[in-house]
Amino acid sequence: MKRIITSQISSSITVKQAILESELLLNDIEKAALMVVNACKAGHKTLLAGNGGSAADAQHIAGEFVSRFYFDRPGIASIALTTDTSIITAIGNDYGYEKLFSRQIQALGNVDDVFIGISTSGNSPNIINALHQCKEKGIKSIGLTGITGGKMVDLCDICIKVPSPETPRIQEAHILIGHIICCIVEEELFGHLKPAK
Repeated sequence: MKRIITSQISSSITVKQAILESELLLNDIEKAALMVVNACKAGHKTLLAGNGGSAADAQHIAGEFVSRFYFDRPGIASIALTTDTSIITAIGNDYGYEKLFSRQIQALGNVDDVFIGISTSGNSPNIINALHQCKEKGIKSIGLTGITGGKMVDLCDICIKVPSPETPRIQEAHILIGHIICCIVEEELFGHLKPAK
């Protein structure tokens, strides 16, 4: 068991070290954070979506924006498109699961909002359809994917490709990247409200 424990921790560290050493990935994370900052400053919101563990990540990041990350400040407009069971089951029943997020973006999204689509493979059909809807509505898009980026590479304004083919490692890195984006957005918008140390 200890061999499994140490192997899993070591693998996670290796992926995060690779991100740390990649100027391209660090630049993409910075660009993504600034995209959200600029949208928030202009009165726009973020929409987030993913499937399975990535759905939980979408909700987690939206929660950090709306509630707080490091310090008390006004909430930041953000919606996870994975949480309303009535909407999810209605769209799934009436249009099919692949339309789950695109339909919500069509209804809730506005030009210059930001959509964060999370897919370890980069090929989730409902995320791909959501990205097509973003293009139609003039919504900016950030993709969080695995090493290849899949089909999302050609559809996202910014595609952050975690350098790993392993779903657990990719998901661990996605929440790290999400936290970094939250940290930057909070600091840029409300850093002046931080309590003095």
